[in-house]
Amino acid sequence: MRSRLPLVALFVLTVSACGQGAAGQARIPAADDGGGPASSSSAPAPDGGVDPCSLLDPQDRSTAGVNVLGVPKEINGARACDWTVPATFGVTITVDERNGLKDLEVARKTATKTKVGDREALKVADKKAADGTCAVLLGMGEKASVQIDVSNTNFTDTPLACERAVKVAGLAEPKLP
Repeated sequence: MRSRLPLVALFVLTVSACGQGAAGQARIPAADDGGGPASSSSAPAPDGGVDPCSLLDPQDRSTAGVNVLGVPKEINGARACDWTVPATFGVTITVDERNGLKDLEVARKTATKTKVGDREALKVADKKAADGTCAVLLGMGEKASVQIDVSNTNFTDTPLACERAVKVAGLAEPKLP
């Protein structure tokens, strides 16, 4: 049986980790199968998977208002990349090659089904908390997903965080297998 962490906890831990070291990293559910090979249109990682730091090229970063380079990191076995725009916001992209959208537990009241490009996606934000955080979760086949988490530095303006997360998701999506 697969160990599953409620996505709300994953989301809160991940967005609070923007710009932080290993102590603030979220736990991604573990699985017993690996991800499949990436297509030539994706950004390859050293082991053949998707490299989250190459999902935003310089033009994409400019479009998204990100004027810093991404910092590669690992969040409990999953590749991630963190961009922190000082005094403004942070973006973390996590490539989970073990858990598809159906495997992620999301609180129904915080998630909205949507599409980004031709992909099924979920937009996750707790509007009542109004904490300036938002995530867009993209399906990448049955057993993989990409999580784009945005956290505003002042932890206010959730709609702005969602606007940023949707924009980044739209920029990264065409590069995914």
